[in-house]
Amino acid sequence: MEAVQKDHWYFVVLIFLPFLKVAVQQKEIVTVRLEEGMVLECLCPWYGNLSMVSWTKIPDKNPVAVFHPEYGVAFSHHYRERIEFLRTTPMDGSISMRNVTHQDIGLYHCSVQTFPQGPWTRNIQVEDLDEPPEEDEDSTEPPTPEVIEADTELVAEQNNNLTISCNRERNTTVYQVILERMPHSQPWGIIGVCKKVEGGLVNEDYSDRGRVSCTDSLDVSLHLTGVVQEDGGFYRCTFSTDAGVQTTTVQLTVPPPGGFSLSVYMMYIYIGAGASGLILLIVIIILAVRRRKKNKREEYRVKLHPSQRQPNFYENISMCPRRKSRQIRNCPIYANLQTVRSYKTSRQLYDQ
Repeated sequence: MEAVQKDHWYFVVLIFLPFLKVAVQQKEIVTVRLEEGMVLECLCPWYGNLSMVSWTKIPDKNPVAVFHPEYGVAFSHHYRERIEFLRTTPMDGSISMRNVTHQDIGLYHCSVQTFPQGPWTRNIQVEDLDEPPEEDEDSTEPPTPEVIEADTELVAEQNNNLTISCNRERNTTVYQVILERMPHSQPWGIIGVCKKVEGGLVNEDYSDRGRVSCTDSLDVSLHLTGVVQEDGGFYRCTFSTDAGVQTTTVQLTVPPPGGFSLSVYMMYIYIGAGASGLILLIVIIILAVRRRKKNKREEYRVKLHPSQRQPNFYENISMCPRRKSRQIRNCPIYANLQTVRSYKTSRQLYDQ
């Protein structure tokens, strides 16, 4: 925790360094020839304790390299594996550059933070002092733009919150992760660095939009609050592992207001799915009720069928004599007798 707090402190100083008044600044600008292995000298003239050395390129103030005696070095993607801190003396912040191109021409600013005397700065102009090669008049083709293939594409609405994470292979050991951002039609710039120094986790957050987070396994993520259209562009994570360098690129698209709305689209999907599920449930209930009624009617019909009725073997027969007499009034008794009779009994009743 203490290492992280120290790291935040000195990187806050780095961010606000261009706006601070320095104690001593070398006013004259030193010119260096553009050549392979050129050295940009930045040697502090006094003695003391060196706290940090930072190199930026003017006028955009793009970070180039940072050196800290405890936390090590960090390089921008464009200068990675091309710049080396010489460190000939304890107060030396000079660097050497190889694999140079004409894109390296420009004004570089070196800032050396010391204790107790404060910072010391120097500006170095890199120029191509040789005559430029003759250009072919027929060659008017514009330079080929850099083609970037995104591993992951994200779409975010304005004013929403978003977390950008980089995926990597899990079977490797990571020593350092550098998170960079390339806005539309602009160069890459470092917005965060995660690394382990002497067993401790170091989180360097350069982002002015959002917050860069690191885990113990060096998984880096950028948390954006209230996404704006300027947040769109490419984000790249470069992992330095025991198996080499791995790069993951994420493309973020922020549509303008009034365009495609992902949340509204998803809301319509949820509403449609809910309505479809409700209608399906109602149909199932109706079919189940109708089937139950149908089964009850079938059972009732079976009960009413003649073959299923209980036969009646009895018949109401008057026990009074059939002849007219006064005894009929005094004989209101009836009895249930079986209808199955013998032929002889039926004949006797008929004769009566």
